[in-house]
Amino acid sequence: MSLIALSLKGLRRDLRAADVRALFLALTLAVAATTMIGFFLDRLDRGLTRQAGQLLGGDLVLEQGRAFDDELRETLREAGLRLSDQVDLVSMISQGDAFQSAGLKVVDDGYPLYGEVLVDRGDGIEALAHGPPPGQAWIAPRLARLLEVAIGDTVQVGSASLRVGGLIDREPDQQGGFSGLTPRIMLDRADLAATELVRPGSRIEYELLAAGPPAAVEAVSNRFERWREAGIEVRDVRVDRPSLGRSLERAQKYLSLAGLAAVLLAGVAVAMATRRYVDRHLDTAALMRCFGASQRQLGQLFAWQLGWLAGAAAVTGALLGLAGQAGLLALLVRFLPLELPPPGWLPFAMGILTALAVLVGFAGPTLIRLRRVSALKVLRRELDPIPAAGWVVVGMASLVFGGLLWLYSGDPLLALGILLGGLAALVILAGVAHLLLGALLGALSRLTPTRGGSRAWQLGGRQLARRRQASLGQLLAFSVTFAAMAIIAVVRGDLLTTWQAQLPTDTPNYFAINIQPQERDAVETLLEENTKSTSGLYPLVRGRLTAIDGQPPQTRVPDEHANDGALRRDLNLTWRETLPDGNEVTAGEWFDDDAAMSAGGDVPISVEEELAGRLGLSLGDTLTFTIGSDSVTGEVTSLRHLDWESFQPNFFIIFPPGVLDTFGHSFITSFYLAQENDALLGEMVREYPGVSLLNVEALLEQVRGILTQVTRAVEFVLGFVLLAGISVLYAALTASRPARAHEGALLRVFGASNRTLATMQWTEFALLGLASGLLGAALAEVASVGIFTWLGLTPRAHPTMWLIMPLAGAVVVGGIGFLLSRSTRRHSPMASLRLLGET
Repeated sequence: MSLIALSLKGLRRDLRAADVRALFLALTLAVAATTMIGFFLDRLDRGLTRQAGQLLGGDLVLEQGRAFDDELRETLREAGLRLSDQVDLVSMISQGDAFQSAGLKVVDDGYPLYGEVLVDRGDGIEALAHGPPPGQAWIAPRLARLLEVAIGDTVQVGSASLRVGGLIDREPDQQGGFSGLTPRIMLDRADLAATELVRPGSRIEYELLAAGPPAAVEAVSNRFERWREAGIEVRDVRVDRPSLGRSLERAQKYLSLAGLAAVLLAGVAVAMATRRYVDRHLDTAALMRCFGASQRQLGQLFAWQLGWLAGAAAVTGALLGLAGQAGLLALLVRFLPLELPPPGWLPFAMGILTALAVLVGFAGPTLIRLRRVSALKVLRRELDPIPAAGWVVVGMASLVFGGLLWLYSGDPLLALGILLGGLAALVILAGVAHLLLGALLGALSRLTPTRGGSRAWQLGGRQLARRRQASLGQLLAFSVTFAAMAIIAVVRGDLLTTWQAQLPTDTPNYFAINIQPQERDAVETLLEENTKSTSGLYPLVRGRLTAIDGQPPQTRVPDEHANDGALRRDLNLTWRETLPDGNEVTAGEWFDDDAAMSAGGDVPISVEEELAGRLGLSLGDTLTFTIGSDSVTGEVTSLRHLDWESFQPNFFIIFPPGVLDTFGHSFITSFYLAQENDALLGEMVREYPGVSLLNVEALLEQVRGILTQVTRAVEFVLGFVLLAGISVLYAALTASRPARAHEGALLRVFGASNRTLATMQWTEFALLGLASGLLGAALAEVASVGIFTWLGLTPRAHPTMWLIMPLAGAVVVGGIGFLLSRSTRRHSPMASLRLLGET
């Protein structure tokens, strides 16, 4: 108890010291940054994932070939989810003598769960939060033109006659993929029985859409695998919307990387502040040893003292983080127009745990000096205790940061790779920093002395040389700081560039399918003459995978993918002589020019790598596809990576030319059509009435909106990292302030003017910043290669960074150091000399 009381008394006294205030601020910032980023990322990630799920029509979408039972519905309702039933099928729609194949979308009273349907019911486009009433059908304008019907006319849907009540302009859950490319007709669930289209053997898809808070979806997530085993497809935005899912995955990785960078920088700030704290308490510890204190008692005393400080900083920082994320979201309301879930407790606990880990890892090894101090230091002031070896400090900090990296990323191999690579880079960086510092000081020593600026410049360089070891430590700390900030800024810029390139203004907004072979040349010419960009025409053949290596597919694929959708539906097959744009061969080789048959009589085929992974396929496997009453077998000779973000036709399976030509096929293409060229659609309808068009502009707008929100989040998280970087500069410069004031006082005693001192101090800090910026640029360039690969981006050089960072380092470090040293230049020499013994 006496140690606890003594620690509190000592802490109250120490709060007057600049280094303790810097340590408290560094710890507070560590907690505030981690909790603020944690709360923000947690809520933003759950909110964005939830909104992205709305592209599928709900937070959870279940699909199967038969109606859902009441037990499953009751499970979802008990979890707090709202439900909506849909039935999708394809049928012929007629009006008089006109017939047209159309996709039927049967909805209930709960539709839509999210958003509104834009419909023209005769008085202009309206936004409605419900589907068509019983007895009516809403149809796509394309279908109206093909059947030559208008609002108020009657169309025949199976055995039911329904009145056209409106023209669909946009659906909130418009489906992508080729199954949704037929002209749409929407009707009420009550009219389905009257159509008599639901019969044994009919190809019908039943969908059950659910919406609710994230906790409700999480409550039933443990049943997903059981449902999949029962043949129910559980749809997810990262699978069913790969173009958006990849962007969300990259954003999540970036935000996690930014949070880790903030933790690292806060840890460096804690280490810098702790060093001054220990140096200032060495005399106190030595005096206590003279009065009989043991090493254990000293260790407990200072552990309690810093424990109280860490506890106060943790609580203060956590509250600031909670308030900060609320203020941040308030500022982002106009940029993030989505409902975010309430904050959870996990980021709060993680922030406090991270701060304690940072204190132990980055400050603990240095504090060992206090308990090992010798009583002789009271008599022989030059006799300092041997400091803890640098590798012990670095090793402990590295282990703690590696553990945090593992905790945040969930990937032990990634954490180990970054940790080992970081330690190797630190060793190399220390050697390069030593050489660079020596080169800078050597260059300054060769300046011709004058009474003006060069003399002050030389004095500034000598200050660095006099404290070579301390200067080297600061140089490494600043280099890591600038590198971390540069990496986050560079990755942010390349992410935004990737997203902007992903959805340029001429991204295809229309798909055209059912183009017959005799129409191919004419349609291709029409599109090339009237559109800004087109993907070209791809042949399309529908075939079902019926055997892998001569065995039923379900017996060959991994158990967890036995109910994969690729095994339960027809796949879109195509042939191609050259590798399509946006495709990259990752294994094997593309077809030879002659695409010769293999020795076994099978033809070479190319398979998309993710599908191959799900089905357990590898090079040399044979796949048999049933097309109509015939079948064709191919041998996997290459695997491809697809650019799902291109909004162009993509295929899982590609054959060489000359294999599928004899089967019935049509063509598909995508193109960009500007709004002022809408007349082209009418011309295509008149000239080629069998061609089906789908406008995906609504989907593009939703994806662009979500990417814009992610972009704003990235920019604000970058600001947090910059704040953590500034804290490192502040902690380092504040901790060294008394020593610099002492040296400045000695120079003033010998006649140095305030101007000389100012120039000397600015030179010292500017040189330190210049070298730090140069080393930081080198470290960032090397580290960005691995990080870009981890994020799925193409690594590239950043020559501009090598010019900007050294100059920015000189200006930032020089400016902050100059400002923090201003008060010492105003003190009298005697007051400045007393700062060295500040208590």
